[in-house]
Amino acid sequence: MNNLTFVKGDREADDLDPVSQAILEVGSGTSIFDPVVCEIAYRWFCPPGGTVLDPFAGGSVRGIVASRLGRRYVGIELREEQVAANMAQLYLADGPKPQWRVGDAREIARHAFDVEADLIFSCPPYWNLERYSDDPADLSNMEREEFFTAYGAIIRDALARLRDDRFVVWVIGDVRDEDGCYVNLPGRTVEAFEAAGARFYNDAILVTAVGSLPVRVGRQFEISRKLGRTHQNVMVFVKGDPRKATEACGVVEFGEITQGDDA
Repeated sequence: MNNLTFVKGDREADDLDPVSQAILEVGSGTSIFDPVVCEIAYRWFCPPGGTVLDPFAGGSVRGIVASRLGRRYVGIELREEQVAANMAQLYLADGPKPQWRVGDAREIARHAFDVEADLIFSCPPYWNLERYSDDPADLSNMEREEFFTAYGAIIRDALARLRDDRFVVWVIGDVRDEDGCYVNLPGRTVEAFEAAGARFYNDAILVTAVGSLPVRVGRQFEISRKLGRTHQNVMVFVKGDPRKATEACGVVEFGEITQGDDA
């Protein structure tokens, strides 16, 4: 089974095949990547059978979905325990086995020396919004300008592993500094990619579940007038000619869309 059902507009677990249900369960919870975004990114921006490079691998979802869709996946992840947890999910793969390599993304040239990527797809740390470990090499532990320096270098070195005329899909959101002001993480991301030689091509908004947000920000808004944030940016960059990058991806895969008799 190499096709998933997420992009067909059907997210009810009871209506999904068993493997898609399992992937959805792996991808549920706070700070776990949405498998729907994975499927869209791979179907729309990665050539069939292509190679995906993920500098900030995190959990297993991006690798498992890549495998189910016939793409090779190589993810770099700093935390050895996270890689071990991901490997425990390999039974969900049905295609090229995803690879999670333990290493510092700042040394991606060494950890991905054998990779010629057809897509770079990642969701980096949102600076210090969530602390992933106590490792000083972890970007989430760095001071702001140290973070942006390392972040830009990782983007540059990852882009060097991408073939010409290919896309990057990058999921990012903004965070606040100690004074409560936004640091413009999406804008700094655009600057970093453009400095490395890629161009900003698409920007979509990923709206996340509202959940308890109104309750959580109610008191905060009264005190500080800070609005709650319930979205992230899905940014698409292109290295080289966007027309050739589009041609390399082949026919657009939208999934199945049905219409009723009165449509």
